[in-house]
Amino acid sequence: MATIKENSTIQANKRSAFEECPVTYVMEKIGGYWKPIILFQLLSGPKRYSDLRKAIPDITEKVLIQQLKQLEAQNLLIREAKPVVPPHVTYSLTKAGMGLKPVLYAMAVWAVEDSEEHGSTFRRNLQQFPG
Repeated sequence: MATIKENSTIQANKRSAFEECPVTYVMEKIGGYWKPIILFQLLSGPKRYSDLRKAIPDITEKVLIQQLKQLEAQNLLIREAKPVVPPHVTYSLTKAGMGLKPVLYAMAVWAVEDSEEHGSTFRRNLQQFPG
């Protein structure tokens, strides 16, 4: 990973945004395309790496590994590796990760309402929301 120049203008802008808006803090933790999808999948309980790959087929292995490491570093998920051959690795949400359930649910509600306004639909409905 590239090193971050702490005294750069962009870092100063980020610090200022953190001081002004708590949403910035949340977006720094779960922002991006894949993190909310990974967290959404883990709401229903612990999953092995292969289960996550099957549940999110469009994500590449490299990106999934990167995102899982970032979520672990941010204390949103726990990686449990059992010392067996072949490796048995399970991912589950921490208490902080589970605390995002209402946030993710609110995002899902908004998406359903907005999509209905624009004539699109989802394969799953809110009754199938995990957890």
